[in-house]
Amino acid sequence: MYTLEQISNNLIEAIKHSGMTQTDIAKKLHISHQTVNDYVRGKSMPALDTFANLCAILDVEADFILGLIDIEGNKTYKK
Repeated sequence: MYTLEQISNNLIEAIKHSGMTQTDIAKKLHISHQTVNDYVRGKSMPALDTFANLCAILDVEADFILGLIDIEGNKTYKK
């Protein structure tokens, strides 16, 4: 089972890997820094379109943020 904490940790990892700051990401998404911080802390989740744009900006698969694959693209779940 996947948790919001795991999703938050994956988002943190993707942001670090991107080399961008939360402020950079907020500007690209046209949202506030606080909103990005809320995503990172697991206080809220982005709308689906924002999530898709966030993944594009971070150049990461949505499946990684969701915990379905690891950073190398290997499946993390079992059937």
